[in-house]
Amino acid sequence: MTTEEKKDDCACGGLDAVYASIDALVDFARKRLELDPRDADWTRNRIFELFSLDSYRPTGATSDDTLPDDLLTRFRAAAVAAGLFDADEGSVYADIVMGMLSGTPSAVQDRFEAVEREHGGMEAMRWFYDYCVANNYVKKGVLDKNPRFDSHGLVITINLAKPEFKNMKKAAAGNSVAGGYPACTICHENEGFAGRNKRTLRTIPATLGDEPWFWQFSPYGYFYQHGICVNDEHTPMHVSRSTFGHLLDFVDRFPGYFLGCNAALPRIGGSVLAHDHYQGGGELLPMHKAATWAAFTLADYPDAVVEILDWPGTAVRVVSKSRQSIIDVSDIIREAWVGYDDAANGIASHDADGNRQSALSPSAIITERGYEMSLIFRNNAISDEYPEGIFHAHPEYWPVKQEPIGLIEAQGLFILPGRLVDQLGIVEEALAEGRDLPDEVSEFSLEWGELAETLAGNHDREAIRQAVHDELGSVCYRILGNTAVFKQKATTQTFLESLGFAAR
Repeated sequence: MTTEEKKDDCACGGLDAVYASIDALVDFARKRLELDPRDADWTRNRIFELFSLDSYRPTGATSDDTLPDDLLTRFRAAAVAAGLFDADEGSVYADIVMGMLSGTPSAVQDRFEAVEREHGGMEAMRWFYDYCVANNYVKKGVLDKNPRFDSHGLVITINLAKPEFKNMKKAAAGNSVAGGYPACTICHENEGFAGRNKRTLRTIPATLGDEPWFWQFSPYGYFYQHGICVNDEHTPMHVSRSTFGHLLDFVDRFPGYFLGCNAALPRIGGSVLAHDHYQGGGELLPMHKAATWAAFTLADYPDAVVEILDWPGTAVRVVSKSRQSIIDVSDIIREAWVGYDDAANGIASHDADGNRQSALSPSAIITERGYEMSLIFRNNAISDEYPEGIFHAHPEYWPVKQEPIGLIEAQGLFILPGRLVDQLGIVEEALAEGRDLPDEVSEFSLEWGELAETLAGNHDREAIRQAVHDELGSVCYRILGNTAVFKQKATTQTFLESLGFAAR
C-alpha cells in the first residue's frame, strides 16, 4: 500500500483512535521507559513521520499499564482500521514504535551503572529486566501464558511461542544467518538491527576474565530473568579452564544469578555453537538444589568438596569458598572426562574419525557455603540404534520431547513443544469419556498405557489433568536418565576415585 493510498484510507477511517493510542504509548514511555518529558513531542513526531501524519491534536490519552501488550494491541488495531498498515505488518510496526520509545543503548547502560553503583548488581539487573519487559523486547505477556508446573522434582513448561526443532541441525538452521551482517543471531551488532526486528534489544557490558562480553535478556525466556552472556568477539563456543573463571566473575558481580555453559558439541550443545556464550538468570533450577548422594575431597585441595548429585543425569558439584580451588578442581575433572574411555559403559571420548564426543557443561552459583560449580557430564556419541544420540532422549519419549537436551533442561527445567497442549487435550478428553486412544495421537501409546494404569478407570477431569502432569514429569525424568553417561552413581564414584578423590 502506497503512502497516498494510506492517507486516503485514513481520511475515510479517521485518526482519533490512532492519535490516542500513540499518546498513550508516549505516556507509557515517560512512566516506564524513562523518556524525558522534553523529548516527548520529538518522539511523538518521529512516530507520526512513519505514517505521514500531520493532523494531530492532543487527545489526553494516558497509560497506567505495567506491560505494553494492551497498548500495542490498541495501536495496531487503530492503525489497521485507519489503513496505515496491513494486519500482518503489525508486529513489525510495533517493534519500530517501541524502538523509538526506548532509550538509546548508551542511556540504558548509563542508567544501569548508576543503579548498580547505588544499589548493587542484583538491583541493577532487576531494573534492566523490568525495562526490557516494558519496551517489549522480553515478551512477558506471552511467557505468562505458557503452562508451567512441578513434577518429579522437575519444572515442566510448555512453550507456546517457541518453534519445535527436533534435532540440533534444524535448531542451528533456525539460528542461521543468510547474509554476512550481523555474523550470527547473538552478535552485539544485532542491537537495534531492523533486519531481525531487534530495534528494542538493549545490552549491558560485562567483563569476564579481562575480556569484553555483554548481557542481554532472552525475548522468550524459559525462566525468570533468563538471559545470555555473549563474547563481544564472534568466536566459537568452547569449555576450557578459563570458562570456570568467567562464570565465577559473573556471579561475583551478580550473586543472585546462576550462569552456565552448554557443552560445546553438536546434538548436546546450544544451537549457536559458532559464537561463545553462556546462559543464566535469576531463578535457581532444580539441579542447583539437588541433594548429595556422596561427597569427596582431593588431598591437594582440602578446602573443596566434590558432591555426586542425587540426580537422574550424571552430575557433580564442586563447593568451596576459594575461587582458585573451584577452578582447579573443576578443571581436573574436565580434563579427565574429555579424554575418558569406558567400553564397559559404552563411553568413547572420540569417534572413529577422531572427533571429540565428551564435554562438561558447567553452571555456577553462590550460596552460604561459598561458590558452587555444578558439572554435568555429556557425550554426543551416536549408534545405529540411537542415530540422534546414545545419551539423548530415546525414541519412545519423542512424542513428548525430541529436541536436544541442553543446559537448562539438563538442570531440570524442561521446555516442551506447544503442540502438546492440543495433543494432550485430546488424550485427556478420551480418558474422561472412557474411549480408546484416538488415532490422531496414537504416538502417545506409552503415555496412554501408563495413564490408564494410574487412573484405573477414574474419569474425573481434575484427576486426569493431575495424572497427565505427573506422567509428563515422569517421562522428562526418564529422559534425563537417558542423558546420564554413568547409569549408576557408584560408577561416578569410581571415576572420581580414579582421579585421587577420597570419600569425605
